[in-house]
Amino acid sequence: MMEKIELKRVSNDDDDFIALVQLLDADLAFRDGTDNAFYAQFNGPEDLHHAVVLYVAGQAAACGAIKEYDRASAEVKRMFTQPQFRGKKLGAKVLKELENWASDLGYTRCILETGLRQPEAIRLYEREGYERIANYAPYEGVSNSVCFQKRIAPGPADATQ
Repeated sequence: MMEKIELKRVSNDDDDFIALVQLLDADLAFRDGTDNAFYAQFNGPEDLHHAVVLYVAGQAAACGAIKEYDRASAEVKRMFTQPQFRGKKLGAKVLKELENWASDLGYTRCILETGLRQPEAIRLYEREGYERIANYAPYEGVSNSVCFQKRIAPGPADATQ
């Protein structure tokens, strides 16, 4: 049986979120090699005021964030699960919480970009009902990028969430 799982909504200055994002950045630098600098410019923490950290038995295991892309769309960013916790559907739990938060904020869809070098991420998004869409700015014409969207039902718009 799996240990207790807790989801916590945080902002970009949360220590556990920062630590997980540092691990994500190291993983992406390895996977993307020379392409990493291009992607890194779009992934700074300064605009991520809505982040989620998932804990397993009190240990920060996974994270993700959303930020406004346009008035209708929340962009999913910084999805990561520590290697020792992979294969347990924790990313799906983080993603669902981000979708719920986006709905709470009044968005009607979530969009995201991932890379062809992240096949496990592509499988996660497809399994969770995301559909491939044309690459949106700033990923238009980027051959390694794959973009997705999922329609969500808007909840009561409450920016204080």
